[in-house]
Amino acid sequence: MKTFIKRQSLQIKQGGWVVLFRKSELPLPILLLLPLCIFAIPILFILRMIRPWFLVRMHGLVSSTLGHFAGNTELYLCEQETGINVPKQRYVDLAYMAYKPICNQQLAAMWKRVLPHIWPAWILLPISRVNRLLPGGLVHEIGNNTQQDRDVHNLYERMPPHLEFTEKEEHKKNVELEKMGISKDVKIVLLHARDSSYKMMMYPDGYCKYHNYRDSDINNFIYAAELLAERGYYVIRMGAKVEKALKTKNPRIIDYASLYRSEFMDILLGAKCHFYLGDPCGIHAIPSIFRRPLALTNSVPLAYASSWGTNDLFISKKHWLEKEKRFMTFSEIYNSGAGIFYEAQKFEQAGITLIENTPEEIADLAIEMEERLKGAWQLHEDDEELQQRFWEIFPTKAVKAVGPNKGRPLHGNIRARVGAHFLRNNRDWLQ
Repeated sequence: MKTFIKRQSLQIKQGGWVVLFRKSELPLPILLLLPLCIFAIPILFILRMIRPWFLVRMHGLVSSTLGHFAGNTELYLCEQETGINVPKQRYVDLAYMAYKPICNQQLAAMWKRVLPHIWPAWILLPISRVNRLLPGGLVHEIGNNTQQDRDVHNLYERMPPHLEFTEKEEHKKNVELEKMGISKDVKIVLLHARDSSYKMMMYPDGYCKYHNYRDSDINNFIYAAELLAERGYYVIRMGAKVEKALKTKNPRIIDYASLYRSEFMDILLGAKCHFYLGDPCGIHAIPSIFRRPLALTNSVPLAYASSWGTNDLFISKKHWLEKEKRFMTFSEIYNSGAGIFYEAQKFEQAGITLIENTPEEIADLAIEMEERLKGAWQLHEDDEELQQRFWEIFPTKAVKAVGPNKGRPLHGNIRARVGAHFLRNNRDWLQ
């Protein structure tokens, strides 16, 4: 709610009060939401009265951002099936699309097939908003009783995906792949470098700039893509909106984001890929909820690194101290608080410049993932020792989330690995 109010205040300051009549991030205009909240009061009173015998919980799906729309919803379903955060009384969970625009209509349609009670936002959103304003309402809010998009209970490894494609959708996949010149039987690697173009399209007021420290250059991924193409893979560059085209003439490297992108194929490619290579940013959640391996690059904040997938790998941006003209060790990153910095301004104030992964570092990670998946990866004699030293430094228990997941644990049992070459080449950071 605090983030929402801050964003609306900025939009009013820049665009005047007229913005209240137009688009907002909520699925309802604010001036329509206010009278609906008044009508919601007696309904909420009834829900509170019957709570001892029958609990009604509300679930506002984070429908405007792909990573949370995918990850939060899948983990909620996993928790329901394993009895985590489930009431010990009779209850019903009611969901609604809590934000607009809906980031992916294909994903929304698939969630509607597996979530039994999705209601119109104009009914549930006012009730939810009033509930949050009154004391004692947290029990009615599912979002306050789950781990959202962080798999701290390692549920992905215990449960199959909840989403499936229909026979009609599978046929459509083959048609769309043919348009891209791809046979249905080849192995596909998804490629993605985060930039700010999509967020700037969604929030032209510039509110999202605080996350620009996570951006990277797609050109740094071309070398890895070329190596994977040589090994027989098709490499598909993902993205809903991108700043620059992919500079390659290799027919096995396809700039899907610039040439073929559709909401349907965003989901289907994520589900069918051999693995994902790229930055942790929205689209990587689609392979994740379908249990596809992740090779994550430029992972920052470092304490937020995805740690729960046995087949997952990651490497981080490097932290350069401007005054001392040197890179920070992993211990310094965590002890200084930089491991959980959530805004670009925090790094600037600390005199830290984040350095993107090089083409060679990304290629090393890609080849390690490819060879691990086919059982051909060869360990060096000290690889396990380096991994152990890294995870002994990593703050798995003490650090809690900031930002949207404030106060929640970030990690469960550690399953992922840091890229082997990254640790070999930076072993002095393990001091």
